[in-house]
Amino acid sequence: MSKLNRNKRAVDSLVRMNIRLARTLWRDQLNCLRIPELKKLSLHPGLSIGAGELLLLDGKWYVTHAGLLRIAQRRRCLGIQAVLQGRLCDPAAGRWVFKATVYTSASSKGFVGYGDADPSNVSSLVHGAEMRVAETRAVNRALRKAYGIGLCSVEELGWSPRPSGANQSNQKPPFPNGNNGRQNAQPRLRDRLCLLIRQHRLDAGLVKAYAADYCGTPTLRDASREQVEAFINHLTERASNDREALLCHLNSYPRPHEEAAK
Repeated sequence: MSKLNRNKRAVDSLVRMNIRLARTLWRDQLNCLRIPELKKLSLHPGLSIGAGELLLLDGKWYVTHAGLLRIAQRRRCLGIQAVLQGRLCDPAAGRWVFKATVYTSASSKGFVGYGDADPSNVSSLVHGAEMRVAETRAVNRALRKAYGIGLCSVEELGWSPRPSGANQSNQKPPFPNGNNGRQNAQPRLRDRLCLLIRQHRLDAGLVKAYAADYCGTPTLRDASREQVEAFINHLTERASNDREALLCHLNSYPRPHEEAAK
C-alpha cells in the first residue's frame, strides 16, 4: 500500500472516530453545523477528540493546550520561549502576564503571543495557579499564530465562579441529559471533569469511584452539584501538585469490571 493511501486511511479513520466520540460526549450540543466543522478540524490540522486535543463547549469547538503542542511537534517546532513580564504583574493581586515566542524553524523570527491571568478571568477551579494559566495562555496564543489555528484554546477561556444562591442545594444531578447542566453560559461540570481527565491522562472509571468516595455518595450521580464542584477543585489541585500520588490513590479503587465480578 502506498504512503498516500495509508495517510488517507488514517485521516478517514480519525474523522470517523472524532464524529463517533462527539456524538457520544456532546449529543445535546452537536448539530448539523458542528459536524462539517469537525470534519475540517480532523483533516487539518488533524485534531483528535480521543487524545484530548479538541473540545465542544457551549456549542463551539475549542483546541486544547495538548492539541496545540501536538501540532507544533508534527510541524517540527524548533522551540518555545516564555518570559514573565514583571512590570505588568501584581503578585499581591494574583495578576501575571507572560510573553511567549514560538520559533518554527532556525530562520524563524518568532511568533509572539501574550497571556494574562488573575482571579477575575480564570475558573474558580484554578484560583492560586494564575501564573501557570498566564504562561499557558501566552504559549497557546503564540502557537495559534505560528501555525494558523483560528480556534480559541480552552485554556484562554475566562470562566467565572458560579454565583451562590439559596436554592443551590436543590439543583439537579450534575450529569443531566439535557442543557440544564449549563449555568450562566459556563461549561458543564461533566465537561470540566472530562477535560481534567484527558489533560492528566486519568482513568475515568477510577476517577468516578474516587469522586463518589470523596462526596460520600453511592455513585457520582447521587452527589449534589456543590459536592461535584468541590471534588473537581480537589482533583485539579492533586493532579497539578503530585500526579504520581494521585495515580497511586486511584489505583487503590477496584476497576468497574473487577467490582462487577465480585
